[in-house]
Amino acid sequence: MKIVLAFALFIFAVFAMAQKPILPKHIQMIVIVSDDYSSSDAKLQRYAFVRNKWQKVGKELDIKIGKNGMGWGLGLHTIPKNTAIIKKEGDGKSPIGIFELGSAFGYEPFDVKYPYNVMNEKDHCVDDIHSKWYNQIIDSTKVAKDYDSHEVMKFKANYYRYGIVVKHNPDNTPGKGSCIFMHIKSIPTTGCDAMSEDEIKEIIRWLKKEANPILVQAPKSEIDGLFKQVGFKPSSLK
Repeated sequence: MKIVLAFALFIFAVFAMAQKPILPKHIQMIVIVSDDYSSSDAKLQRYAFVRNKWQKVGKELDIKIGKNGMGWGLGLHTIPKNTAIIKKEGDGKSPIGIFELGSAFGYEPFDVKYPYNVMNEKDHCVDDIHSKWYNQIIDSTKVAKDYDSHEVMKFKANYYRYGIVVKHNPDNTPGKGSCIFMHIKSIPTTGCDAMSEDEIKEIIRWLKKEANPILVQAPKSEIDGLFKQVGFKPSSLK
């Protein structure tokens, strides 16, 4: 009798796990999909996990991604075996995968509930693969400079007037890609996701720290595999 009961409990547990997202703590999701690996145009749609299911939030947006399309990045996902297109530093590709979102940022204060940092000209994101600060945003006045290449987080253009950090390459592995953001721009980028100022501000207002938001992005040919890892079924939205 005990064996039968134990087996029944095991089957119930397996079934219950199958009904839940693999990433249950993440209840806000941004999905970005391009037509193929080389496209620099993509669609963005927001989702929220409400009443035990994913629901669309807001309208679909037309955005720009890396000028050379997409390549597999490092995040919460599993990279398919034998994939040939891997993101590298300076390749002009946006990363494919599932990524946590970091803090939002901008040039001036922004009254939002999500973590938000005001940037200035001394704030740098380091993209020098030889630096110990690689793939990190730092106050350049407070560290010993060991880098020759970086992005200034506040400059004359409005590209970073509002933005969100994408936690790509969270271990800061040299050469695997750095300084990936969602930000303002109307043309393809060197690897970030870009949209209008109004669109990025709306997304920042929507984000909640306690919802542990994630970004899921890929070409159409790869997106279903990532959806399975998240436990997301687009058909359930119909």
